[in-house]
Amino acid sequence: MKNLASELSVAQQLAGKRVLITGTTGFLAKVLLEKLIRDVPSIKQFVLVIRGSKKYNNAAERFEREILSSSIFDRLREEQAQYLADVVNNKIVFVTGEVTEPLFGLGQLKFNQLANTVDIVVNCAASVNFREALDQALEINALSVHKLAALVRMAGNIPLIHVSTCYVNGYQEGQMSEQLHASTSKLIPQHADGYYEVQPLISELLRKIAAVKRNCLNADDLPQALTELGIQEAHRYGWNDTYTFTKWIGEQIACREMQGKTLSIVRPSIIESTLSEPAAGWIEGVKVGDALILAYARGKTSFFPANPKAVIDLIPADLVANSIILAMTEALHSPHQRRIYQSCSGSRNPIILGDLIQIIQTACKRDWRSYERLFHRQPGSDFRCVSRPVFLLTMSAMKLALDTVCFARKCLGMKQSFARLESFNTTHNLAVVFSFYTSPNYIFQNNKLRELEQRMGKSDRSMFAIDPERINWSKYMGNIHLAGLNRYALKDKRRDKNSDAKLAPEAVNTVTANIA
Repeated sequence: MKNLASELSVAQQLAGKRVLITGTTGFLAKVLLEKLIRDVPSIKQFVLVIRGSKKYNNAAERFEREILSSSIFDRLREEQAQYLADVVNNKIVFVTGEVTEPLFGLGQLKFNQLANTVDIVVNCAASVNFREALDQALEINALSVHKLAALVRMAGNIPLIHVSTCYVNGYQEGQMSEQLHASTSKLIPQHADGYYEVQPLISELLRKIAAVKRNCLNADDLPQALTELGIQEAHRYGWNDTYTFTKWIGEQIACREMQGKTLSIVRPSIIESTLSEPAAGWIEGVKVGDALILAYARGKTSFFPANPKAVIDLIPADLVANSIILAMTEALHSPHQRRIYQSCSGSRNPIILGDLIQIIQTACKRDWRSYERLFHRQPGSDFRCVSRPVFLLTMSAMKLALDTVCFARKCLGMKQSFARLESFNTTHNLAVVFSFYTSPNYIFQNNKLRELEQRMGKSDRSMFAIDPERINWSKYMGNIHLAGLNRYALKDKRRDKNSDAKLAPEAVNTVTANIA
């Protein structure tokens, strides 16, 4: 029988603590913040570092317009309106700062003052665009960790909870455990403490970024040139895209900067809508798998390169938020350790891609009238998975035919854009960005996270559930997720006549990766 005195308690460990969170304008951090406000009232203060924007100059205004106004807080507004107002007015400190800047752009005095007001840092800030320009991805996903570590040291070596992604495994295959992963290129040496020496790599990347900026004659071409550089370097070192490559670099920086200190890395797999809290199916924006669902719903594509027998790893956002909270609890209780936790479903409650497609497709055909924003008409042909060689051959044949049609239309003075060409471009762009993730040769393990869960008290194991065995895939993806996507993520087609623009080929690359 477990010793009750040895059980960890979220409320006890976070009582009186001042929690700094970055990235609260993002999807996951909103879920985390709402959960902490609602279920951990013992927290003394929330310190939110939010950069100003063109629309909103300061953190407080941006919080009010982009975070507090979000439907994520609807439950609190309905059930505990006065409590929510009290928290916002009395327990939230707004810091207008930029985590990519030295001292967050605050200056030394204000940075020192900030350090004196926090007890734990949770870093959710990230660029989650798969194909971000390399300079931007490197700054936010990797180099910003230096600035966060400086704050941690100034604050007295307080714990850092760093949100990463399971997909830092890159091209590695097999069972992916909760440990640091090597580059498959073998080009990056490993330190005796386990992390990888990335400073020479960073210097080389910065040199190449500077060269691209120096040699690019047309400013309009620079973002694409830096995006291509990011993909090129990611492939060279063993990753599919700039996002996962720079997140891996960020992990190594965190481990180096936090040697001997308290560091917990939380790696989610593909984050999708909430399972139950604060509302079933809550989601913000179109995420990884949703881009394909939306393309199918709008008749933009009906086939994709994928392995239907491969395990696809999805995890609801509320389970990820709970995993972060448990990691915070343990870090405060048992400091001066480095821990890695993976919030994932593949090893505990796996679902293969073919079954997932069947669940979604069946639900779409059955209930499409219930999802008026998702579907503009009844779905037609079935969605098919094909091998990559078959996909490439089919796309080549389609391109040849479409080029002929385009030439004929041009000769006749007709517009070049038409439905089949748009469908081709959508399918092509989706495949470029996402096909790596639909043919996985790896399984993510979460043994350490499950062990952490068992160290929690019974009530906390229920309130802060992390076990993916709770997921009934048919109910979650066939009902909860589709309803949430329709309700929360998509605009009302009756108000937005251009809602199909969400699937314009040039927009596909900006679909949120949301792998963390």
